[in-house]
Amino acid sequence: MPTAEIRRLYPSFSRAGWLHSQGKIRPRHVPDRMDTLEVSAMFGRALFALGLLATGVFGQSLTAELTIHADRPGPQVNRQLFGQFAEHLGAGIYGGIWVGEDSKIPNTRGYRNDVLAALRELKVPVIRWPGGCFADEYNWREGVGPRAKRPVKINTHWGKVTEPNSFGTHEFLDFAELVGAEAYVSGNVGSGSPRELAEWVEYITSPAGSLAAEREANGRKEPWKLPYIGLGNELWGCGGNMRPEYAADVTRRYSTFVKVPAGVKIMKSASGPSDENYEWMEVMMRDAGRFFDAIGLHYYTITGTWEKKGSATEFDEASYAKTLQSTLRMDGMLAKHAAIMDKYDPAKRVWLAVDEWGTWFDVEPGTNPGFLYQQNTLRDAMVAALNINIFTKHADRVKMANIAQMINVLQAMILTRDDKMVLTPTYHVFEMFKGYQDATALPIELASPWYNKDASTVPAISASAVRDKAGRLHIGLVNVDPEHGVMVRAKLSGVAVTSAAGRVLTAGAINAHNTFDQPAAVKPVAFSGVTVEAGGLKVAMPPKSIVVLDPQ
Repeated sequence: MPTAEIRRLYPSFSRAGWLHSQGKIRPRHVPDRMDTLEVSAMFGRALFALGLLATGVFGQSLTAELTIHADRPGPQVNRQLFGQFAEHLGAGIYGGIWVGEDSKIPNTRGYRNDVLAALRELKVPVIRWPGGCFADEYNWREGVGPRAKRPVKINTHWGKVTEPNSFGTHEFLDFAELVGAEAYVSGNVGSGSPRELAEWVEYITSPAGSLAAEREANGRKEPWKLPYIGLGNELWGCGGNMRPEYAADVTRRYSTFVKVPAGVKIMKSASGPSDENYEWMEVMMRDAGRFFDAIGLHYYTITGTWEKKGSATEFDEASYAKTLQSTLRMDGMLAKHAAIMDKYDPAKRVWLAVDEWGTWFDVEPGTNPGFLYQQNTLRDAMVAALNINIFTKHADRVKMANIAQMINVLQAMILTRDDKMVLTPTYHVFEMFKGYQDATALPIELASPWYNKDASTVPAISASAVRDKAGRLHIGLVNVDPEHGVMVRAKLSGVAVTSAAGRVLTAGAINAHNTFDQPAAVKPVAFSGVTVEAGGLKVAMPPKSIVVLDPQ
C-alpha cells in the first residue's frame, strides 16, 4: 500500500502500532510529521515483508494493549444497530421467509418456523422492507387484499422474475410482530406520489377512517406500529437518479404529507449518500435536515470491482486482507459524514442510519445473477464483527444499521434450501454480540500490531466494550491476522473483575463456511484463553478469531 494511502486510512501508522483513544485516532511514539510518518511506514512494511514482526525476532510476541474506561460511560449503543434488511430479491422473501400456509415446510400462517425461531434467538430489533431498489417501483395497494386477486408483476430490478405480491403489507408487518422486531418501511418516492405514500402510512397506522376500514376488511382491525418510514431509497441511483438539490426538495415535499394520528410517533428517514459522497450529505442536511429524523448511508464492502467482485468462498489471503481493508473504510466515512451532520445538527437529533451494509461478492456458480445469492465464510464474520465495533465507536451519531440482507441474499444471516436451513458465520457474530443491544458504550484505548499482506495493511486487533442495562460488561475483540495469535492485555479502569467467561468464533481456514450438509463447521465455542490479572485481563487471541468476553 502506498504511504499516502496508509496515512489517509490510518493517520497514526507507525512501527509501534496505532492508538485508538475515546473515538479518535492519535499517533503513538511518533511525532506528527510527514517525513517521520513515511519512514515509519516504509520501515513497518519492510519488517512485515521480512517476517520479523510476525516471528518475534526482537524477542517479543505479538501483543496489544487495551484500556477500557468503565468509569466513563459513553452513548447508548442502540439495539437498532443490529437491524436487518429484507428485500423482494431472489429467495430473500419467497422461500426464505414466506412459504405459504399450504407448504409442507413447517410454518406458522405461511412463515417458516425454523427461520422465525432463528431470528427470535437473535433478538432482531428492526427489519427494513420492501427494498432497496425494489421499493421505488413498489405500489403497496398491489400487495393488500385477497392474495388470489393480487396482480402478478415482473421484478424488473432483480432477476426479471414474476412477483406474485403474496407477501405484502399485512404479511410483512405480521412477520415483524412474530419476530418481535420493529418495522421500517421504505416508501416509494422514485415512482410513487406523495398521496400514495401518505395513504400507505394512514392504512397502517390509523385507528379509524376509510383506510382503517379497508385494513379491517383485509383482516387487521387494530393499527400496526410503524416506528420508521423511509422517504425513498438511493435517490441518487435506482430511486430516481436525482441531483442532491432536487432530492432535498423531493424529501421536503414527501415528508410534509407523511402524517400519523395523535399520540403516534414515526421517524422519517431520508435517502442519504453512498460511500464517500459527502456532497450529498451536505446538501441534504443543509436544505432538508429539519424535515427528517434520520438519514441513511449505504456502503458495501467490495474486494474487486463492481464488474468482477470475486468469489465468496474461493479466495486467497491477499483477497482476504483487501476485504478487511475495504470494510474498515466505514470508520473514516462515518466520522466525516457525522462531522457534516454536526454542523447542521449539533444536538444530534437526526440519526445516522447505515441501512445497507455488508459484503458483496459474485453470485454462487449456477445461480441466477439477479438473485445475489452468495455463501458466507469466516471472512464475512470478520467483516460483521469489525463493523459492529465501528458502529459502537460512533454510537453517539450512528443509531441504526441494517445488514444486507437477512436471508439468502448477499451477507445473509440464514441460508435456506427447500426445507433445510443453515445459520451462517455472520449469524453467529450477531448472536455473540446480543449483549450490546441498548448497552452503554465505554471509551477504549487500543495499541495494536499491524497485519500486512501484499498491498493491504490493517490493525490486527479491533475492540469495543459496553456495559449493559444489568451492569454487566461485554468486550468484543477481533484478531484479523490469519496466521498469528495476539496477546491482548486489557486494563479495566473503574471496575474490578474476578472472572471472565466468553466465546470464540474461528475455524481452520479463512474461507470456512457452513453448508446444508455441514451446518456447524463454523460456530462459536467456549473460550478458555482469558485469565484475570491485577487490574484487568490477559486474552490470548487465536489467529483469525472473534471473541466476546463477559467479565464479572
